[in-house]
Amino acid sequence: MTDKLLIMNAAQVITMKGHSDRPAIQGEMAELDIIENGAVYIEDGKIAAVGPTDEISSNYSSNQRIDASGKVVTPGLIDPHTHLVHAGTRENEYAMRLNGKTYMEIMESGGGIHATTRATQKASREMLYEQSKKRLDQFLLHGVTTVEAKSGYGLTLEHEIKQLEVAHQLHRNHPVDLISTFMGAHAIPMAEKDDPEPFVERVIHEMIPEVAKRKLATFNDVFCERGVFTPEQSRRILEAGKQHGLMPKIHADEIEPYEGAELAASVGAVSADHLLKASDKGIKALAESGVVGVLLPGTAFFLMAEFAEARKMIEAGIPIALSTDANPGSSPTISLPFMMNLGCLKMGMTPEEVLTATTINAAHAIGCGREAGSLERGKKADVTIFNVPNYLTLSYQYGMNHVDTVIKSGKPVVIGGRLQ
Repeated sequence: MTDKLLIMNAAQVITMKGHSDRPAIQGEMAELDIIENGAVYIEDGKIAAVGPTDEISSNYSSNQRIDASGKVVTPGLIDPHTHLVHAGTRENEYAMRLNGKTYMEIMESGGGIHATTRATQKASREMLYEQSKKRLDQFLLHGVTTVEAKSGYGLTLEHEIKQLEVAHQLHRNHPVDLISTFMGAHAIPMAEKDDPEPFVERVIHEMIPEVAKRKLATFNDVFCERGVFTPEQSRRILEAGKQHGLMPKIHADEIEPYEGAELAASVGAVSADHLLKASDKGIKALAESGVVGVLLPGTAFFLMAEFAEARKMIEAGIPIALSTDANPGSSPTISLPFMMNLGCLKMGMTPEEVLTATTINAAHAIGCGREAGSLERGKKADVTIFNVPNYLTLSYQYGMNHVDTVIKSGKPVVIGGRLQ
C-alpha cells in the first residue's frame, strides 16, 4: 500500500519555496512563503502537495494524519558544517581558555585538534560509531534531518578512512542523512609542524586519491589559517580534490584575515565557512562568485570572539547559511535552533533570515538544494513541526528545544519530542 501522510491545521507552514535552483540572497532571505492554517501532503516519501488545510484535505486522502494545530511546520533543518565523527571531549581546554589561554595557543602546544586526533586514532570503529550516533540522535531531536560530517581527526590515511567509513555507516543506518566531507587538511601533525610540506604532499597524492576512489566523500575541505595551512598550500589541496571529483569547501578567515574568502571564490568553492575576519575584498569576491557563506555563531560564542558580520555579508549579496560547527573544542553543541538565536542576537540577522539560513541556503551549502531545504512538490519529505504558535518564537525564546515532531523521508521519526 502507498504510504500517504497528511500534516494538517498548522498555524503556519513555512515552505521556503522558490530557491531550489540557487540559494536566496539579500531581500530574498526574508521571503518565507507562509501558509496560515496550512497542510503538507506526503506520498511515498516525497512531498506531493502544500497549501491551505481545506484545499489539501479535500483533494487528497491519507492513511495517516498529523494534527499540527497551534504549531509551526518547516522544512527539516539542515546543518551544513559539523565535525560529527570523533572521540573524546575537551572540557579541560574550556577551563584553560577561561583562564586566559587562546584557542591557537592550546593547539600549538599539542592540544586542540591534536588532542581530538589522538583520541580518535585510539578509538575503535565501534566506539566512534556509538559516540557519533548519540550526537546524531540529538541533532534529530532538535529538528535536523540532514547533516554534513567532516573527517579531519585522523590525519593519516588509515584514520581518515575510518572516520569517513563510520559516517557512511551512520548514513545507512540512521534516519538523518549524512553528507561527507574529507578534511585531511584539518591540522599539521605535531611531529611535522616545522616542515609541513611532506604532510601536504601526502594529503594531495595519497589521501585525496584514495578517498575519491572509495567514494567516501562529496567535498574536500581545508583549514586555511596562519599556523595551519597557507593560502598557497590550501589552493593546491583544493585543486587536487577537484581533479578527483571532490568539490571544494574551506575554513576561511576564522582567526585573522588570511585571504581565505578570496581563495574560496577563486577556486569555485561551494562554501566558505567561519568568515569572522573576512576582508571587504573577500566579501566582495564571495558575493560575485555566488559562494555560500556558512557562518558558525556557536564558535564565536564559545571562544568569546567577535561574531561574523552577517548583516554586511547579506547586504553585499552573499547567500548566508548557519551551522553549529559541532565539534569538541570550539563549539560543543548540536543545537541548530540556538544558532538561530545567536544569528539574530549577535549577528544582526532577522528571524526570517535565520530560517532561510538553516533550511534552503544550508541545503545549497552542501549541494542538496534541489532535493531538500524547502517544502515543495517532488522534494524529499523532510519536515519539522515545532510546538510554537508562530515562527518568530523560534528565535525569540533561546536555549529551548521546541521540536514536537520530525518527519524523515515521509516517516515520523520523532513524535512528541521522543525518538521513535
